[in-house]
Amino acid sequence: MTYDVKVFVTLKEGVLDPQGSAVKTSLHHLGYTGVEDVRIGKVMNLRIEASPETMEEQVKEMCDKLLANPVIEDYSFEAEEVVST
Repeated sequence: MTYDVKVFVTLKEGVLDPQGSAVKTSLHHLGYTGVEDVRIGKVMNLRIEASPETMEEQVKEMCDKLLANPVIEDYSFEAEEVVST
């Protein structure tokens, strides 16, 4: 089966986010003073050929080994089966 997977990677709570701070400051300068916090993250789109039994395990391994730094980042993902027409 083929899956479209979206992987979301964000900094762990408590890890400083200088990019997020810069964006927050810029938004305040633009008049968006209601913005209380900004955290910058990444989204990766993968298309994976795998069995239903192994897809989730494979994505977790990819995240742990390469796509995220487990020391300072958290990740989550959503998978959707690609349906051929």
